[in-house]
Amino acid sequence: MTRNTAREIAAHLAYELSFTDLPLGEFLDQRLSEENFSDLAPECSLYERTPGEKQMAYIRRLVSGVAEHAAELDGYIEKYARGWRFERISLVASAIMRVAMYEILYMPDIPAGVAINEAVEIAKKYEEPETVRFLNGILGSFAREEVKE
Repeated sequence: MTRNTAREIAAHLAYELSFTDLPLGEFLDQRLSEENFSDLAPECSLYERTPGEKQMAYIRRLVSGVAEHAAELDGYIEKYARGWRFERISLVASAIMRVAMYEILYMPDIPAGVAINEAVEIAKKYEEPETVRFLNGILGSFAREEVKE
């Protein structure tokens, strides 16, 4: 499994966090189980292979970080979504942005440009072109203003 695939799975799980009352550890154990991947594989090719140890750790780190820093990440989305209220942004787009922002802020081994590019590529699969451009603009502004290299 590639890091791109693992990142997209993390975005799926970040989205699902909006709909679960399970404790984070239990949620991740359930969603990242071989059984769950087997159940989802016929519907979505992302789930054809269970992540290896390295990719599993990466997914868990991303989703746990997004959950832990949700309020902070949402604050950044709201700050840079000029002219849009946070409530107008789709849950899918906000989940993708949370993952990218978490990578940019808390995973220094991942260049901001890579996190943004990957977020845009994931968004293209799930969102309309206008939303993809909007997401790209928010992430670009965020990276320029918030990341001090």
